[in-house]
Amino acid sequence: MHTFSTLPVELVYRIMDHQNGRTLFCSMQNICRRLNQILSTYQRYQTLTTLNLSGNRIGAEGAQHIAYALRMNTTLTTLNLSGNRIGAEGAQHIADALRTNTTLTTLNLHQNGIGDEGAQHLADTLRTKTRLTTLNLSWNEIGDEGAQHLADTLRTNTTLTTIDLSGNRIGDEGAQHLADALRTNTALTILDLIENEIGTEGAQHISDALRTNTTLTTLHLDENRIGTEGAQHIADALRTNTTLTTLHLWRNQIGDGGAQHIADALRTNTRLTTLNLSGNSIGDGGAQHIADALRTNTTLSTLNLSGNSIGDGGAQHLADALRTNTTLTTLHLDENRIGAEGAQHIADALRTNTALTILDLIENEIGTEGAQHISDALRTNTTLTTLHLDENRIGTEGAQHLADALRTNTRLTTLNLSWNEIGDEGAQHLADTLRTNTTLTTLNLNQNGIGDEIAEHIADALEKNISAKMI
Repeated sequence: MHTFSTLPVELVYRIMDHQNGRTLFCSMQNICRRLNQILSTYQRYQTLTTLNLSGNRIGAEGAQHIAYALRMNTTLTTLNLSGNRIGAEGAQHIADALRTNTTLTTLNLHQNGIGDEGAQHLADTLRTKTRLTTLNLSWNEIGDEGAQHLADTLRTNTTLTTIDLSGNRIGDEGAQHLADALRTNTALTILDLIENEIGTEGAQHISDALRTNTTLTTLHLDENRIGTEGAQHIADALRTNTTLTTLHLWRNQIGDGGAQHIADALRTNTRLTTLNLSGNSIGDGGAQHIADALRTNTTLSTLNLSGNSIGDGGAQHLADALRTNTTLTTLHLDENRIGAEGAQHIADALRTNTALTILDLIENEIGTEGAQHISDALRTNTTLTTLHLDENRIGTEGAQHLADALRTNTRLTTLNLSWNEIGDEGAQHLADTLRTNTTLTTLNLNQNGIGDEIAEHIADALEKNISAKMI
């Protein structure tokens, strides 16, 4: 009878060929010295750098097995254990292993219920010399106490560059702990605090830290109800901060007053390139404030104003700014109510704008008339490459207008028209255009009531136009 101690190496390799990554990593180490030697020379094990065990409910005991393997492994750089219910005990096992592991750089513990205690175990380990650069602790029931443990570590840790604490409940007190750490931390570049109940006071703490922090480039504060006052604190920090390039403030109830504070900061800020203000009910007034800032700002390249109750008046203000702005390349206005008139304003701006490449007007009630305005602009616009017009009820006639524009437009590569009631006739117009258009690579016509026969016509057109594809 053969055992692993006597089996030929080639046969052991063949057995290993039939094992998945989890088995190789967790179950084939330390059975015996010879198997360890064979495993270390096995090509799949040598190149195992990423292991995804998410959603397996391995629990604390499973985490212990993973931790044991981590102590011996010298190849793994990325480990995903999200959704495994490992709890504080499992977090402790993983944390203990990280003290000696020399290769892991990315660890995802999303939604594991590790709580404040688990956060403390990981924080204690991060005080030692580890290779970890990215840590995801989102949705883990971590409160202000856990935030304090992590903050204490961040004061001295020099390797962690990204930490995700979204969906916890650190509150304004936890935000203060993290803010205090940001004053001295010199490594962290991305901080995610989405949905953490930090409020106005927490926003002030973070803002105060941003005045002196010189490394953070990306900050997510979405869904924290910071309000107008919180937006003012953030804006004040933006006037002096010289490193933050990406700021997400989605669904924070900042209103048009908060938009004005942010806009005022944009007049002098020279670093921010991406700003997300979606879902803040800024309305036409807030849109005007942002538009006024865009006339002088020369760094912002991506702006998200979706879901902000912006009507045709706000669209006109933004359009006027787009006529002269030369840096904004991406504009999201989806889920507003700019209507056909607002679409006309945007279209007029597109005739002269030379910077915008991506425009999102999903769900804006622009209808057939609005589609015609946009189409007319596409005949002369030379920069727009991606256009989202989903859920606008443009109908058959609107599809025809767009099809006519695509016969001469030579820049648009992606067009999304799902849920637009264009029907067979509208689809046929687009199919006819695809026979000659040589630039469009992606066309989305989902949920438009297109029959099988017309679908075949489109497929035939796509076959003749090798550059295009349907999604």
